[in-house]
Amino acid sequence: MRDPVVACVGLGANLGDAARAVHDAIAKLDQVPQTHVVRASSLYRTAPQEASGPDFINAVAQLETRLDAMTLLSHLQRIENEAGRERPYRNAPRTLDADLLFYGSGRVDSERLTVPHPRMHERAFVLVPLAEIAPALVARHELEAVAGQPIERLALPPT
Repeated sequence: MRDPVVACVGLGANLGDAARAVHDAIAKLDQVPQTHVVRASSLYRTAPQEASGPDFINAVAQLETRLDAMTLLSHLQRIENEAGRERPYRNAPRTLDADLLFYGSGRVDSERLTVPHPRMHERAFVLVPLAEIAPALVARHELEAVAGQPIERLALPPT
């Protein structure tokens, strides 16, 4: 059996009950086979960035998983689909978005997946919640670089 890998998943939603969708997604991540949610960040509200629609609710979850990155991605996409995710056009408003940010220290570069996530260092909605639960993964200069992006902490992590 494969050794567990620590992975981080960015979650966001801006349609319907976005906070409930993010909370439910964290609970569903904990139900993925051979996977356990180690910790989840608080919820954060952010304006859409390179997207449209209402404000987003965002969080980051840290997982331990024995799944390979592509299998984990398939589970993330299943969770998105169960939440009613549609992709009518790039960066459309969404009921749920689940992005694999890190998969251990591994790198993946394929048509389906790029890990580490290529744009996470440009986005406060990723870096701020990630720094909350895994501060060693976010450098001070990275947080300083996104300090001008409005982000509001809303709620403590789900229990």
